Formats: sequence, structure tokens, C-alpha cells
Amino acid sequence: MITVDAHCDTITKIMEKGAELRKNSCHIDIERLKARGSYVQFFAAFIDPAYCQAYALKRALQIIDEFYRQTEVNKDDIMLCCNYNDIDKAVKANKIAAVLSIEGGEALQGDLGVLRMLYKLGVRSICLTWNFRNEIADGVKDEVSGGGLTPFGREVIKEMNRLGMLIDLSHISKTGFWDVLECTTSPVIVSHSNAQRLCAHKRNLTDKQIMAIKDNGGVIGINLYPEFLNNSKTASIKDIINHIEYISSLAGPDHIGLGADFDGIESLPAGINGVQDIEKIFNELAKLNYSSENIEKFAGKNFLRVIQNVL
Repeated sequence: MITVDAHCDTITKIMEKGAELRKNSCHIDIERLKARGSYVQFFAAFIDPAYCQAYALKRALQIIDEFYRQTEVNKDDIMLCCNYNDIDKAVKANKIAAVLSIEGGEALQGDLGVLRMLYKLGVRSICLTWNFRNEIADGVKDEVSGGGLTPFGREVIKEMNRLGMLIDLSHISKTGFWDVLECTTSPVIVSHSNAQRLCAHKRNLTDKQIMAIKDNGGVIGINLYPEFLNNSKTASIKDIINHIEYISSLAGPDHIGLGADFDGIESLPAGINGVQDIEKIFNELAKLNYSSENIEKFAGKNFLRVIQNVL
């Protein structure tokens, strides 16, 4: 079984800690990923608001540089993957398949040429906004303004479709969400968001949004942050399962995946201490008599379908 995790902030975390990707005290390292078997991990370059606007691109390049340094040092065990065939090669070579993403379209600094250059550096997914407004769209914390995609944002969608890049709608305002689905000609992802009906956090998706992702052919990655799982500060594996079951009941089993948000969140559900515990989620689904086919879809097949389609 191939596992795909559509979002982590581990590269930024090891930069901050002066740690290494091989082995560390973060939520993810190479040794634990390798122990899980066939694994596809999206590594995000998160553009913290402290670096916006003047230094957003510089910050993205710093994180990408660290990603390249870590993958080069560990090239026998991890491989940058830019398309589905690369992932297939990595899995067959018993290597971690690493997909490079950006969290925060501030990195483009309003320039499509930068988008094309980031593509040439291996970036294959962009979370269009973080929580705040940028040149592309409004984020969820600015959605009171009613703002969606800007004219530049619409050009970004067209160019990402042309290049073959994953458009990530986690963090975007509701108006921006609907604008993107109107503009895109490819399936999108929502890499690390949950169901708002179960947890009323504004980062989560309404039923209408979940159904729109189904209609688009996209995938939603379940976020493990307790504040996105329920309305308290603590959570359990049961809360994770509740979101999987709820989204399944609405959209079916073909539009759910994993977007753990490892190393980007302050706490984890009880029983989950890092990537080493991901199997517990699948085991719990098996106990609930989910078919092996549907467990494999949630673990990675759904995201792999979109990757193959878009990249």
C-alpha cells in the first residue's frame, strides 16, 4: 500500500531547529518514513507572514534550497518527484517520493515568470494563500471583505493548469474557493482541511464545498490538528475517523486522503506522535470493516489519481 501525505512543514521546522531530515525529534524524518514502506510526502515551503511582502520569494528559495540539500545528502533514500512516473520509480527503488510544494502564493510576488521558474525548480503544488490576502486571492482570515481571486490570481490558475501543477485550496477564502473552481480546467486538492459540519473552524470545508470538490474530481486531505478535528484543544484517532466517515458519506470514498500537517501544528491527537503512528488510522478503519480497497484509496490512491491526472 502506498501512503500519500499531501502536507507537512518539516523542512521549515528542521531549518528552525538546526536539525537534519535523516533523524530528528520532529514529526517526520527519513528513518521513520522509510520504516512505513512506500511513502509519498509533500514538503511545503511555508511563507510565514513575517517574510511578506518584500522577502516572500527569498524565503521560498531558502526553504527550497534546504529541501535540495537534504535530499542530496540522503539521495539513496529520498527522491524529488515531479510527476507520477517519478513516484513510480521512487517506490520501485525503495525511496521516499518527495513532492515539493509552496504554502502561500506570496512567493510569486505578483509575477507569472516566478511561477514558471518555481516550476523549473521542481515545485508541483501551490497553496494559493495562507490565512491572509495576497496578490492571488483572500485567505480565510480576510474573507470578511468578500474578496476572491484577483485578475492576477485568475492568470495564475490558467498558468498552473497549463504547466500541470496542483492547485491547493486549503486556507483560501470561500469566495476565492468558488472562483478557482469556476476557472480551473483540472482537479484541485485541499491538502489539509476537514469538515466544518463536525468542527466549526473557518479553515474547514462546508458540505457544499466538499460536494464541489467531488464534482471537480479533487481530493481533500484530512488535517490532524485537534482544533480542526473538534471544538476543543484535544482530539483522538476517533475524531480523525469521524471526519473520514462524514466526508465519505457526502462525497464517497474517492475524494479523501491524508494531509497531516505534521510539523506545522502545535499538537496532535492522542496516540499520534508523528509519522510512525499513521498506520493506526488505517488499522482503525479496518476494525470498522472498511474494505482494503477503500483504505488504500484514503491512504494514497486518491491523491495518486489526481497526481497522475494533473502532473
